[in-house]
Amino acid sequence: MDQLVIRGGRQLSGEVRVSGAKNAALPLMAAALLSEEPLELDNAPRLVDVRTIGRLLRHMGVEVAGEGTPTIRLRASTVRRPEAPYDLVKTMRASVLVLGPLVARIGRARVSLPGGCAIGPRPINLHLMGLERLGATIRLNQGYVEAEAARLKGARIAFDLQTVTGTENLMMAAALAEGTTILENAACEPEVEDLARLLNAMGAKVEGAGTPTIVIHGVPSLGGAVHRIIPDRIEAGTFAIAAAITGGDVVLRECRPDHLEAIAAKLEEAGVRLQAGQDSLRVTGAGRARAVNVRTQPFPGFATDMQAQMMALMTVADGRSVITEAVFENRFMHVNELLRLGADITIAGNTAVVQGMPALLGAPVMATDLRASACLILAGLAAQGTTVISRIYHLDRGYEVIERKLTALGADIERVRA
Repeated sequence: MDQLVIRGGRQLSGEVRVSGAKNAALPLMAAALLSEEPLELDNAPRLVDVRTIGRLLRHMGVEVAGEGTPTIRLRASTVRRPEAPYDLVKTMRASVLVLGPLVARIGRARVSLPGGCAIGPRPINLHLMGLERLGATIRLNQGYVEAEAARLKGARIAFDLQTVTGTENLMMAAALAEGTTILENAACEPEVEDLARLLNAMGAKVEGAGTPTIVIHGVPSLGGAVHRIIPDRIEAGTFAIAAAITGGDVVLRECRPDHLEAIAAKLEEAGVRLQAGQDSLRVTGAGRARAVNVRTQPFPGFATDMQAQMMALMTVADGRSVITEAVFENRFMHVNELLRLGADITIAGNTAVVQGMPALLGAPVMATDLRASACLILAGLAAQGTTVISRIYHLDRGYEVIERKLTALGADIERVRA
C-alpha cells in the first residue's frame, strides 16, 4: 500500500493546471446509457473513480475507450446487462447514477446499494422517490435496488433536501420520459449544469439547470455528442489553499473562478491575495492567515468537499475559527489526524473550534476519506519536519497525480511503498 512522505516548510510557487472535474465526469459517463450514438468527453481526469465507472459501463455492454487519456469515448449501442453488481459499486457512491438512465432507456435496472467514503449516511431514498413519481416500480432485494417501468412519465418532484446525484439521476431519467418533469429544490452545483449542457447537446430539452427549479421536456430518443468536462473546482480550491498555507504564490490555470467564489471569499477574508483572470486564479499567501468562520452549504455556499482543506489552513491561522459542517454527518474524521500534527481542535456535534497554532509538527497520519487525504497533505506541507500519510488510496479516487503537481510547484513530496 502506498504512502506519501512530505517534508514540509517549503513555499509553493509556479503554475498548475486544474484537471477535469471528477464529480462532473461520472454522471456524464453514465449519460452514455441514454443513447445508441457515440459520446466523446474531453478534459477527462485520470482517476480511479473514472476507471471504476468505466468498468461498470463495460460490464453492461458499453464500449469505453480512451481511459487514461484526456478524451474518453463511449457508445452504448446495446445494453446487454442492465445491472450494477456489488463488486463494482461498493467503492463508489456515484455508481447509482446508472439507475435513472437504465430505467429510462431499457425499462429496468438492478443496481447494488452504493458505497464510497464513510462520511455519514447518504441515503438514495430521494432518487427512489423520484423514480416512483415518474412511474417506476421499485423493490429492494438483498442489497439491490430493482426498478422497472414500461415508459417513464413526467411528473413534478420536490426534493426534501438538495441532492446533487439525486438531481442528476432524475434529470437523466426525465430526459427520455413522456411529458414534462419539474424538479423543485434541485441542486444548483456546476456539475448539474454541466450534465444539462451535455444532455441538451444530445437532443434533450432541459431548462433551468443551475437554479432550484429544473424543467425537463421528455423526448423519444437522444443522439451522440462531443462535450468538454468543466474544471474541478474542488481540486482548484485545494491548490489555492496549498498556496495560502505555505505562504506561496501559485497560478491556477484552466479553472473557473466563478465556481470558486465561496472559497475565494473566505481566503480573502483570511488575508490571502487573489487575482482572477478569465480562466485562471493567482493565489498569494501574505504571511500567516487570519482565522475565519466557515459553514458548509450547498452551492453556491461553501462546499462540504472543501471543509477539511479549510480546516488545515485554520490550524495555523492567527486566532480562533469555528467550522460548522451542515451537509454531512461524521465529516470530522480528519480531526484526530490533525491533532497528531499538533493542531488544537475541539469538536462539539457538527461544529469544530480551531485555535490556530504558530506551526504544526510532522508525524505519521492516516487518511480516512478522499477530502481528508487532501487535508493531511496540506497540513504536511505547512508542518515542520516530515509527515507520512498512509491509506492514500482514497486520494487517487479524486485527485489526478497530485504529488507530481505539488512537486512541480516546489513541494518536497514523494509516493513510496509502505
